[in-house]
Amino acid sequence: MLRYATLRFLSLTLSLIVASVVIFAVIEVIPGDPAAFMLGMNASPDTVAALRADLGLEGSVPARYLAWVGGMLTGDFGTSYTYRVPVADLVAERLKVSLPLAAYALALSTLIAMPVGILAAARRGRATDYGIMGATQLGIAVPNFWFAMLLVLVFAINLPWFSAGGFPGWEAGLWPGLKALTLPAIALALPQASILARVLRSALIETLEQDYIRTARAKGLSRGQALRGHALRNALIPVLTILGLQFSFLLAGAIIIENVFFLPGLGRLIFQGITQRDLVVVESVTMLLVFAVIAVTFLVDLAYAAADPRLRRRR
Repeated sequence: MLRYATLRFLSLTLSLIVASVVIFAVIEVIPGDPAAFMLGMNASPDTVAALRADLGLEGSVPARYLAWVGGMLTGDFGTSYTYRVPVADLVAERLKVSLPLAAYALALSTLIAMPVGILAAARRGRATDYGIMGATQLGIAVPNFWFAMLLVLVFAINLPWFSAGGFPGWEAGLWPGLKALTLPAIALALPQASILARVLRSALIETLEQDYIRTARAKGLSRGQALRGHALRNALIPVLTILGLQFSFLLAGAIIIENVFFLPGLGRLIFQGITQRDLVVVESVTMLLVFAVIAVTFLVDLAYAAADPRLRRRR
């Protein structure tokens, strides 16, 4: 297990290094001077020169890359040109919204998908299965931002149970914060739950056709007992893959939903950084999100090995 984890860690570390080079290169290949790009066409040369010095653009490209990576390793993500505060402080403030939102949406997605996927597999070929598959197909097809606006119309305007947007802060209490995140979490969870339910159903159906399941049935176990006691664990490998990808997507890809509900999260921070030409924020936050995706992938790989020891032996 230790050798498997070490190999996966080295592989993902290499991926992180490559990603940092790509992100830094994308900023470097922007036509013209990045400082002039951030300030606009009408900026004076003195202002552009001062910003270049402030952003550390005076040295060579390798020196600037090493300084950028070294700063991130020590927690220094630079200073936002727009907000004039360290990017690390902005990220820490926005993570208080994005991280609970991603966890909330993933919990809702899992709580919905697991029983639905198991029920569809247990009722394969029946009306229940067809109904669930049709509903999940609709859940995948419906854009989450349209579903989010529908939730606002129903539960914030017609039925004023939730607010239409904004976040009161965790200082206001746990319940007000969760209440403000409920509609965004539901909007994010719907397509993810649909995907997860379909993957779980397919994995369970494939597992139920294995010889050891037939042996269990021959010993007197019902289809439901064989499914819960033997098939479910072996069907978790693709489910873990989807869960890891979903958490990464929910953390990094909720830009539209955060803008619909005016949530001060990481997605909205990137959107504001792009519109305000704050390249320091865009560069640093993008790298942080890449690191989050790679870290989640590493944890999912370890979960693979824990769920299926055959993976460790193959490695």
